[in-house]
Amino acid sequence: MIRVARETDVPEMQRIEVEAGRLFLELHMDRVAGDDPFSDAELRGYLSDDRAWVAVDETDRAIGYALALWVDGLAHLEQVSVHPVAAGRRLGAALIERVAAWGREHGSTALTLTTFADVPWNAPYYERLGFHRLPDAELTPGLRAIRAEEAAHGLDEWPRLAMRRAL
Repeated sequence: MIRVARETDVPEMQRIEVEAGRLFLELHMDRVAGDDPFSDAELRGYLSDDRAWVAVDETDRAIGYALALWVDGLAHLEQVSVHPVAAGRRLGAALIERVAAWGREHGSTALTLTTFADVPWNAPYYERLGFHRLPDAELTPGLRAIRAEEAAHGLDEWPRLAMRRAL
């Protein structure tokens, strides 16, 4: 089940991000794996206007989550993470579909995201879900700003890109 995230989900959301991030160690992306999760305040900002969702298990414990933003008038998938023990159950895809539905409900014609180009569970995964890679010339000002922030954070050590899917 997917539901809107609650204040009580914040610690689990952070734990999920840390555990999911450890998968990057397999690709020798140690800095990504060791990156801090979203802070309590950052997550509460998403919760304050219902832009955070959790996939929950049978005990209502979060096992995955997604966050959304508005970027240049379009819905933007800021984050999607699934705890590794729940991988392979299509929870990530379901969370992305929930963000897409939210975007449509609010008038967005597309869903965008930024991601690692060569990580198997990143760009190739999103392509299987209908996203296409955006050439740099097609980046909107907001996506350019996000990419610049990512570069400043050191994420461009590995190829990154923006993607878009029509809604």
